[in-house]
Amino acid sequence: MKKISILAAFLAAFSIQAQFTVTVQTPADFTNQDAILYSLNGSRDIIASTEKVKNNVLTFKYPTSYSGMMKIYFPGSNNTFSFISENKNVNIKIEAQNNKINNIVYQDEANDLMSKQQEGSQKKELILPALTQIKEYYKDNTDFGKALKTEISRLTGTSNEIDPAKHPFISYYNTNYAKYIANDPSKKVSQDDIVNFIDKSNDMLETSSLLRPVLVAYLNAGGNANVGASVDKLLDKLKVETPRGQTVLSELIDIFDVYEMKDLKDKYLNLAKNLKCTITDRLASTLKSNANVQIGSTFPNNKFQSPVNTTAKSIYDVKADKKVIVFWSSTCSHCESELPKLLEKYNDLKAKNIQIIGLSLDVDKDSYTKKIAAFPWINDSELRGWNSSYTETYNVHATPTYFILDANNKIISKPDHVGDVLEYFKLK
Repeated sequence: MKKISILAAFLAAFSIQAQFTVTVQTPADFTNQDAILYSLNGSRDIIASTEKVKNNVLTFKYPTSYSGMMKIYFPGSNNTFSFISENKNVNIKIEAQNNKINNIVYQDEANDLMSKQQEGSQKKELILPALTQIKEYYKDNTDFGKALKTEISRLTGTSNEIDPAKHPFISYYNTNYAKYIANDPSKKVSQDDIVNFIDKSNDMLETSSLLRPVLVAYLNAGGNANVGASVDKLLDKLKVETPRGQTVLSELIDIFDVYEMKDLKDKYLNLAKNLKCTITDRLASTLKSNANVQIGSTFPNNKFQSPVNTTAKSIYDVKADKKVIVFWSSTCSHCESELPKLLEKYNDLKAKNIQIIGLSLDVDKDSYTKKIAAFPWINDSELRGWNSSYTETYNVHATPTYFILDANNKIISKPDHVGDVLEYFKLK
């Protein structure tokens, strides 16, 4: 009995160890100490763990089985890089200059293979057509002509087959990307093909980053005649109460939000709200972020990081009859054209005791600082880009995004464009 007890204790201890470990070597002068590991659910990054760099090594222990896309984010400098897991140890070396990552060396077999395949696919798509055109101007018997011919032959050759047993995720990703997403006229698939794929696929569909583009391909395959009928057909097949059905429903709500298909978004958001089953975390987060920004809801507060043009500590600390919240970025072309129009009417808005609060999804501090020098309203940014907390809390999918709040921070309008903002205040 004693031996059995010892064995049971050993097995119990072993079971709580990590399924696999992600190890990252960092340069000696790399000052980004805090890091976040993300897994993937559909198109949404899920925080898996946070760790600190110790002795130029970053180590994450992942406790459960996982095959799919992952990423590591350094919030202190907005360095991000992606990799894959096949439920085996991952080893990566990063190279950096001025604290910015400029090269990733994948040292485990799976990531090295995936990286080389991705690089080959990009060259085939982007470089091969140019090389083929250039070849017409060089004779095959010249040194350059021979080199061109060799490179063209290499890029047009078929890639090595991946053994699904050895590299299940890479095989899954490559096979289904080529079939459902790559723009190859010879591989047209029907809506029924896509429905069956989504229905029968294993769990790697959610972790592969393929789900959203596959859903877009599905909607495009059905044309614009009756998108609602196509969605109903898909959800009926998947059973919307199931975890996959709910993930797909969540993705579709976000897709309709991004493409400003309000009627469809509202229809399927109401479907989600009325489900009687246990709601998955993924769908729950979609419901919450949408509830946060409904007309009549109290706009969630945000504590400022480094606010400009105010002594207020948060949105709620700003006192005004009305507030205009605008999510923007210095790299956003639409913001470039819209915000100057808001600037033209700033004094008129201020005279009406209307405050503008700009929350930027910038990454680069210099670009952000230069841009806000021209904006006299309240400005703040986490400088985390789309990794910012703003995106999920306020359901932001594009910039610029506007909200108008009353004196009690209730949402009273959600204008689509700056013209709608000015029209609301009769300043157009």
